[in-house]
Amino acid sequence: MGKGYRQGRLSEEIRKIISEMLLREVKDPRLSSLITISEVKATQDGSYAVCYVTILSAAKDGDAKAKEEAEVLAGLNSAKGMFKKEIGHQIRMRNVPDLIFKIDHSMEYGRHISEVLKTIKKSEENRNE
Repeated sequence: MGKGYRQGRLSEEIRKIISEMLLREVKDPRLSSLITISEVKATQDGSYAVCYVTILSAAKDGDAKAKEEAEVLAGLNSAKGMFKKEIGHQIRMRNVPDLIFKIDHSMEYGRHISEVLKTIKKSEENRNE
């Protein structure tokens, strides 16, 4: 197997555990919006794991969205100890990676690119007519 095999398995297991805990165990009101752990990237030595979080919310306003993102990150960081404890129990590791939570904006970026492509296509159709 390649070098990243263990790292990839570790990342996927951490993603599953955190996702399951968000559904069933975490009762923080800051985490009441729809949250998805889109990806986890563990470092080569397994000391850190960056967890990318996607927030599926109805907030379109920039200020409201930024406030919601800050609240979700604060909620996740406050539950970090509980996540690490459960990861240690389920994976049975000597050293559990330190979790770093970041907001994943890839879905918004994808929507933006789709809109740009639609406007380009419409402008080309109008030019051809």
